[in-house]
Amino acid sequence: MWTRRALAEVEDLLASSLRSPGDPFLTSVATHLLGAGGKRLRPRIALLAATFGDPGRPGVIRAAAAVELAHVASLYHDDVMDEAATRRGVPSVNARWGNRVAILAGDYLVAKSAELAAPLGPAAAEEQARMLTRLVAGQIREAAGVATGRHQHARTRAAVPGPGSTVRCGDRGGRRDVRNGDPERYYMRVIADKTAALFALAARLGAHAAGARPELRDALGEFAEAYGIAFQLCDDVLDLAEPSARAGKPAGADLRQGVPTLPMLRALRGRGRGPARLRRLVARGPITDANRLAAVTRLLRDSPGLAQARAEVERYADRARRALGALPDSPARAALDGMCGELVSRASGPPASEAGPPGHPSGLTKPDS
Repeated sequence: MWTRRALAEVEDLLASSLRSPGDPFLTSVATHLLGAGGKRLRPRIALLAATFGDPGRPGVIRAAAAVELAHVASLYHDDVMDEAATRRGVPSVNARWGNRVAILAGDYLVAKSAELAAPLGPAAAEEQARMLTRLVAGQIREAAGVATGRHQHARTRAAVPGPGSTVRCGDRGGRRDVRNGDPERYYMRVIADKTAALFALAARLGAHAAGARPELRDALGEFAEAYGIAFQLCDDVLDLAEPSARAGKPAGADLRQGVPTLPMLRALRGRGRGPARLRRLVARGPITDANRLAAVTRLLRDSPGLAQARAEVERYADRARRALGALPDSPARAALDGMCGELVSRASGPPASEAGPPGHPSGLTKPDS
């Protein structure tokens, strides 16, 4: 299939663009995570989007590689913020070379991403800048939410949007969402910017590089926004239902860092002894004690929050599929549709009662990190 050959070209371009003759240290740091694996999901979306134009245009491979570099740069920075020791099964850049090198290496990858995208023209550069701005804003909001609004929902049942509400990118809010008792809206805004923006960039940049018509670019961007939210919600589910499946991240990472994801937010809204105990346990912030982590995990698995989060994965995947209706029927459209089904399947997994304790394998796999 053309996509497989094109992905091989993307790999070649990634390697050549990060090769620094005479500076093996810079080459090693810049390529550390690229060499550790990853499914190249965002480049794949860029390449599939390009088939709705002329995928043979030389800028298509550049677009796909530029998006992957931006994604890997975000992982470098995330690992510094999270103090992560591993990523994709290898020591993180910050663990191996320290925070200063990791931050600078992430900045370097952002610069190389912009360098790759520059020949695509001013419109592509503007799109890239806009989406990267969203990504960084999402990272800042996540950090601010954990620092200033940590587990406010543990002290009171928040009046959060119920099932069926839909986040829209660009919703106004920010830290006041947490302070006003709306942590779910805040969280959904964070993941729309931090995660979905890069998927949208992949789809839009790939379609732009291929010269796809504007209405097709818009439909692909709408697909990718919804898919990106479903992707992150699936990750939230797997962190609880099967934490060992989250390739590249330690078991229970979100709980350990005090990040209240959707299953947690929904579970804390409940009444009764279980939710009350859960609120007491998480009110103390990040969960570093193994016994406390196991207790919180059990309570979350037994709560309706996990099932509700799985339903949200399906809802956003369905929204992504509906966006595909504006595209002509093609193998690429079928492939994008299949990716939505794969997310839903992964999030569904085994019943919570069949899942093992944090770190216990049961065969699920996490979406590409």
